[in-house]
Formats: sequence, C-alpha cells, structure tokens
Amino acid sequence: MGLFLSISSVAIFLPMIETYFTTDKGRAHAVNATESVGKPLGVGLFMISISCVWGFLFLHPDTVLYLCMMILLGSSIVGYVDDCIPGGLSEFTLGFTDLVLSVVAAFFILGPESNIVWFPFTSYTIELTPLQGILLFAPVIWICVNALNCNDGVDGLSGSLALVTVGALAFLLYFVVGNSVNAEYLLIPYKSAGSNWAIAALIISGSIIGYLWHNAPPSRLLMGDAGSRPIGLFIGMCITVTGNPFLIFIVCGLILANGATGLFKVALIRLFKIRLFSNTLFPLHDHMRRVLDWSGTQVLVRFILVHMVSSWILVLMLLKVR
Repeated sequence: MGLFLSISSVAIFLPMIETYFTTDKGRAHAVNATESVGKPLGVGLFMISISCVWGFLFLHPDTVLYLCMMILLGSSIVGYVDDCIPGGLSEFTLGFTDLVLSVVAAFFILGPESNIVWFPFTSYTIELTPLQGILLFAPVIWICVNALNCNDGVDGLSGSLALVTVGALAFLLYFVVGNSVNAEYLLIPYKSAGSNWAIAALIISGSIIGYLWHNAPPSRLLMGDAGSRPIGLFIGMCITVTGNPFLIFIVCGLILANGATGLFKVALIRLFKIRLFSNTLFPLHDHMRRVLDWSGTQVLVRFILVHMVSSWILVLMLLKVR
C-alpha cells in the first residue's frame, strides 16, 4: 500500500505543483546543461515529503526509523536551498552538512550497544563499539550522498540507478537481514528492524518511480539536490542497517564509478597536486556523451543495464559465497 500510494501521489500531484518550485539555471561545465534551463527544479523535496507521510502511516512504530525519516527531510530542505540559490551553497557548507547528517544518522541507527559487522564472501564477523561503528559507517553514508548527487546530469539517470540500488537493499533487508531463518542459514547477523527498513525502502522507491514517470527523456522536471542528496543518504542508512559497510561496493558499484571517481580525482588534485585520469571526464556520463558521442538515452539505458546486472550478480555471490 505504501509503495503504490507513494507512486500515485508523486506521479499525479507533481505536475499540479511544478510551478511552485524553483527553476534550473544551468550548471557550469556540465554537458548539455542548457537543455534543462527553465525546468522545475527541486521537486525532490515533494518526493521526500510524500515518502515521510506514507512512512509514518505504514511503517511499524520505530522511533529510530522515524528520526531517520526526519533527517532525510532535513537533507532535502538543505538540498532545495542549494537548488534555489544562484550558484548553490558552497562545497564546504554542503560537505559539512552532509557529514553532520551522516554522523547523526549512524548514531541513531547503531544505538548505544555494540554492533556486529559482517564481511562479504566470508563468515568472519567483528564486534564494534558504538564509536567505532560511527567512525566506520558515517563516511560510508557521506560517500553515498555525494556519489549519487554526482550522478545527476542525465534525464532519469540518478533516479534509475538509485531505484536499482534501493530495490537490492530492500531485498537484502526483508529476506535476509530481517529474516531470522534466512539470516541464520546464510551466516549473517539478524536485525529485527530489517523488515521495517525494507518497507521504508519500498516507499522511497515508489516516490522515485512516480518521479521517473515525468523525468524520462526528455524530462519535464528535475529533483535536484533536494532529491539526490536525501536518497543517497537513505541508501547509506540502509547499508548501515545491514551491518556490512562493503555493500556500498556491491549495490552502488556503478554509482561510485560514475560519481565518486570524480570526487576522488578532485581530492587528489587539491590535496596532493596529483593528476590522474586527465583524459577522462567526470562524471563518467559526461565522458560518454562528449567523447564517445552517446546520446542521453543511450547513457541512461546502458548504465541501468550494467548497474542492474552487476548489482544482482554481486548480491547473489555475497549471499552464497560465505
């Protein structure tokens, strides 16, 4: 019910309220950025708000999950401010805000007790104190936020890649981590809250699907930072709930390759004056369009196919090779 109501709410009401949002002013250095100028921007705020409404109605009562939904809404508001301001907020302001929200989210999810962390392709586990857990998972959440945000730039791309990732996480949370029988059989620590987080993932997925209905090429409206940042934050939260930080490489592989590699390149240049991948444009979707002459639709379809196949193959390997 939460999934279908989330889909229908966003798909039906977005066109009715699109005039109330800010508009895209174009982005420097982005390929074909002028094509989006003038389109409604920041509709992610409505998507996340709808997700919170249906989440409070359909989720089993869970204070931690409710607090995390509020963190998502706060991230969306910050993203919308960034969408509205000409030139956006400073990199430091956005990065620091993302870090604070990531630390707070990790603190709420991990709680005051020790946490068991499990690893891919082995049955080995370790027990971490709450502080150690925050130091491990907060950076994972932060990377998810910024990597998904860097994937924004091709109609439907960030939303579609996020949908595949959130779907994989929902599967893991409901049928593996949140299922005591399956978790025991697969040698994975059981988390009672896993199934409730899976429901939240479905509700978020519904909002993304409703948005993609209007964002398919050529897009009618854009979710902007108000959508990409909180969705990335939610992906990081779900990875934290699973207790396996390495899942970021398994369910976010192409998201990282497309977006986070650019962040890594910039960090090397600014901190160490090291230049790598000089002949490669980042995000990679810009390289595909400018150098390989792919159309936006080709980038979208091919990236989805690669992400879907690689994610699910790695997820199945993760579960069975232990």
